[in-house]
Amino acid sequence: MGTPDFALEALKAIHAGPHEVVCVYTQPPRPKGRGHKVQPSPTHTYADAHGIPVHHPKSLKSTEEQNIFASYKPDVAIVAAYGLLLPKAILDTPKYGCINIHASLLPRWRGASPIHRAIWAGDPETGVTLMQMDEGLDTGPMIAKAAIPISAETTTAILHDALAKLGGEMITETLNDLTNTKTLKATPQDNNQSTYAPLLTKDDGRIDWSQSADQIDRQIRALNPWPGVWTELNGQRFKIVKAESVDYATTQPSGTLLDTKGTVQCGAGTTLQLQTVQPAGKQAMDIQSAINGHYLKIGETFS
Repeated sequence: MGTPDFALEALKAIHAGPHEVVCVYTQPPRPKGRGHKVQPSPTHTYADAHGIPVHHPKSLKSTEEQNIFASYKPDVAIVAAYGLLLPKAILDTPKYGCINIHASLLPRWRGASPIHRAIWAGDPETGVTLMQMDEGLDTGPMIAKAAIPISAETTTAILHDALAKLGGEMITETLNDLTNTKTLKATPQDNNQSTYAPLLTKDDGRIDWSQSADQIDRQIRALNPWPGVWTELNGQRFKIVKAESVDYATTQPSGTLLDTKGTVQCGAGTTLQLQTVQPAGKQAMDIQSAINGHYLKIGETFS
């Protein structure tokens, strides 16, 4: 039960092993791209290509949908970024319940955007937790955990792919163990240690130049490509695609473009060097092209 590329990695790993994937549940096909052509999800496309039955109900609350799910007599359901809440009737149907592949070290970063939040918060590491699902939001007992370090160069795209691969490896191992032992050992989470990773919005990408350069750098690495990180200049939205924190002594107001290298004054006496930017209505470009093309002028201040 999963929808995006993160879930596809787990599906591929399970399907390549000795276990039978009796069906795939995913979000309904939706319009995508410039032409808004309706397209199936990555897991849907894979299942179709391999002859696996696919279901994409808008809800699992009806008795009819719950009966369809039960008709497969599943031993276990694997859930990864599915996008629908599972009612108790669904959770209780598989013989060994529902196992969620969650992209954080629970109980830290329960919720919809754990990968982004871990980078943005400056966490030294994150990982994958396999969790026995209950009716709460990522609150169930933990079956397995594995960690991945977060460096000063880690982006959400890089971390997403690494965690997706790790999740596929972990769920395969867990299913193999379940086949042999017929049991799932799980440890309760410490709710006192929990943090929440709410769904991101476009406004999360707005830069506050009074923050330190390190904080803004983490925001940029966490929120590209979506929702994107942006500021305003002369009333126009200006996206910051890539930057890095640098040492530069100045007392200019926060948000001021200091030099032709793209250095911007930030809070707490820190500076950020812009590398790739995107002026309103233009393609992304390197900072030198933005300055040479007069999209940016030394001394201007981002708001």
